Amino acid sequence: MTRRAKRIAWNEWLRDLRAFGAGAACGFFGGAVLVLVLLSQYHLISWPSQNPNVPVRAVDDPGAAVIEPREQPSGTTGRVASTPATVIGPEPSSPSELAGRDLVIPVDGVRPDQLTRQFEDTRGGSRRHEAIDILAPRGTPIRAVEDGTVARLFFSKAGGTTIYQFDPTSTFCYYYAHLERYADGLREGQPVKKGQILGYVGTSGNAPKNTPHLHFAIFRLTEAKHWWEGTAIDPYDVLR
Repeated sequence: MTRRAKRIAWNEWLRDLRAFGAGAACGFFGGAVLVLVLLSQYHLISWPSQNPNVPVRAVDDPGAAVIEPREQPSGTTGRVASTPATVIGPEPSSPSELAGRDLVIPVDGVRPDQLTRQFEDTRGGSRRHEAIDILAPRGTPIRAVEDGTVARLFFSKAGGTTIYQFDPTSTFCYYYAHLERYADGLREGQPVKKGQILGYVGTSGNAPKNTPHLHFAIFRLTEAKHWWEGTAIDPYDVLR
């Protein structure tokens, strides 16, 4: 073989070696990515969060456990808990804080003596209910318990069609869940009056389909005034 032919053969061998190396590197990288994806899928590893200090919190609606959001989830349906996440504050909230408000029972046709205490009941294993369920026929009007503002109309997998209403001082939030539908024309930011119809009893979300009811909660807002978090108060003591 001539020197020129040897040089050509050598260059072709180097080209083939580089091509093989590139292919092997791509294959190795692709394989590594596939292995990591499979490990993550089966929960053998976890990807780091953008905010590793955000804790996983349990909420009070049955079957719901989410990462409590630390920023207002504007326009991101399904991201927040369907019920307000309980926040441990420096002072416990008490029904006496609402003394004198004379809140109305939010479901038409229900008397105070028909209510039952459910605040400490467990849901989904060990989570406290921190609310009251008021049973009524489907389509029964749901009314604002006092004057205030519609802070948020929200749909979630657990709570279904829900309303968050702030009181006139933005100190407390009233939470209405599992609605069949909203009252016509109801919108966020709208002022509402005590007794005004906000929606209708239903079974949206994870409510049993044969048990229409209103899941009603009260919580004292934090200083941040986020509609999704606060310190829970037993509605039974307030409505009785």
